Amino acid sequence: MSENDGDDLGLTGVTAGQVRRTSKLAIVGAGAVGSTMAYAALMRGAARSVALYDINKAKVEAEALDLGHGIQFMPMAEVVGSDDIEVCTGADVVVVTAGAKQKPGQSRIDLAEATISLVGKILPPLVEVAPDAVYIMVTNPVDIVTYAALQQSGLPPTQMFGSGTVLDSSRLRYLIAKQTGVAVQNVHAYVAGEHGDTELPLWSSATIGAVPLLEWNGINGRGPLTSEVRDGIAREVVESAYRIIEGKGATNYAVALAGSRIIEAVIKDEQRILPVSSLLDGYHGIRDVCLSVPALVGREGVGERLEVPMSADELAGLRRSAETLRAVARRFGF
Repeated sequence: MSENDGDDLGLTGVTAGQVRRTSKLAIVGAGAVGSTMAYAALMRGAARSVALYDINKAKVEAEALDLGHGIQFMPMAEVVGSDDIEVCTGADVVVVTAGAKQKPGQSRIDLAEATISLVGKILPPLVEVAPDAVYIMVTNPVDIVTYAALQQSGLPPTQMFGSGTVLDSSRLRYLIAKQTGVAVQNVHAYVAGEHGDTELPLWSSATIGAVPLLEWNGINGRGPLTSEVRDGIAREVVESAYRIIEGKGATNYAVALAGSRIIEAVIKDEQRILPVSSLLDGYHGIRDVCLSVPALVGREGVGERLEVPMSADELAGLRRSAETLRAVARRFGF
């Protein structure tokens, strides 16, 4: 641990008799996504204390024990697991991963009813023990679940948001990088809208290095990203989750890494631009729906949404995505 470790943990100015304040992450659900997210957050040093909560006592305690045995090889942290919701008390960030499991061939929207019911039951006691936490919803269908959770919890829309298309944007950048032969870290592109079938890449604002993606002429014998190539990439972004679920039963690694990145942005107050799913109120004329657009994420939760320049087709696609989500929300009484 470094000499500046106290600053990293928010301990500057601590005097004798004061309580030492450390960052705490609570993860609700110790399934494939929740336990992998705990692992990713620990490996990245996102929080000093990680609490896993699940109604399956044996499972959650075993996951915490297994993670704890590896702490020697990670940044210093404490891991606890319990079927008692009090384990989440005082959390800075609460990540909700619990929900119905998506089956092969099943859309995220098909999961909505069972998941909304479950989230409605667990949120009130969570808010009671962690009223000041920033809540990140990861459970699918994340946009509908986030919208319903805001209504059920009464939390302000800055304090609760969904993981949205952070993972989809990562998939998009990965595929662009493969197609162009450049490092994925030099690709800057966002997926907006629903985390699901109506999502859309924002091609007109994407860049590779400093070059606008639509002006990319290719390097090393690789050609430009034609409309046909872009359409193929967009389809693969949407369909990749279904392929992974069909092959191994669940997506967990990439979503856990995406989630841990959001967690860090909150705990470390990074003001990082991430395409999270939040309640919009007039964004490009869109309101009263949760969907993903690039937004500032920091210690207070989700802040300003960036008015990203969009083509007429992109703006129309975003509005179609919003209408689709509104229709689903109405179907479930929200």
